Amino acid sequence: MTKILLVEDALDLAEVIARDLRAEGYEVLHAADGLTALQLHAKHEPALVILDWMLPKLDGLEVLRQIRQSAPTPVLMLTARTEETDRVVGLEVGADDYLTKPFGMRELIARVHALLRRIERVQAIREADREPEREVLRYAGLTLDPQGYEALLEGASLELTRTEFDLLHLLLRNPGRVFSRNYLLDTVWEQNYIAGDRSVDNAILRLRKKLGPLGEAIETVWGVGYRLRSS
Repeated sequence: MTKILLVEDALDLAEVIARDLRAEGYEVLHAADGLTALQLHAKHEPALVILDWMLPKLDGLEVLRQIRQSAPTPVLMLTARTEETDRVVGLEVGADDYLTKPFGMRELIARVHALLRRIERVQAIREADREPEREVLRYAGLTLDPQGYEALLEGASLELTRTEFDLLHLLLRNPGRVFSRNYLLDTVWEQNYIAGDRSVDNAILRLRKKLGPLGEAIETVWGVGYRLRSS
């Protein structure tokens, strides 16, 4: 059963939301303050968080910041704030969607469904990206053989670590596609992104150096991540 964490201090509203979500077949965990929300999130790893902005002990924005330091869990923010700047702040900190009070339950349920469908699509793509590729891949003077676990540049063997090989493999399979650091860390390293983690950037830097002039084909997309330039 899909687990949703509802963080709302207005108990009457929380009861209504929880009732309707359970009627849709979801398991609902409830927290009435920010600190409890973080504890439940760490313990239960819900598929989605519905997060009120104004909370006791720790406000919703700080809860969101701390969740984003350790997990990519989708977050739908609920708030009475109507100013555009407030909505922008919430989205920039990492909220996936935003619903202003008062709202209709049908709209809330529709947004929950949409967020969970989006996550399912991303997970399906990620699993496909993790599937081993059997065909030899070629790009400019680079040849990569997944089965033989060998990479050649202009006929000369490249000494790559397992992580560098897997990273290069993913990029070669998807020229022109932009990958976020979060996605690369989850797909190649199979770890959640933590704010300040430079693992992806350092691996890209090493890979570029080993590829020599061809390393320029791995492009930085500022504010997003990396892509291999389409040949």
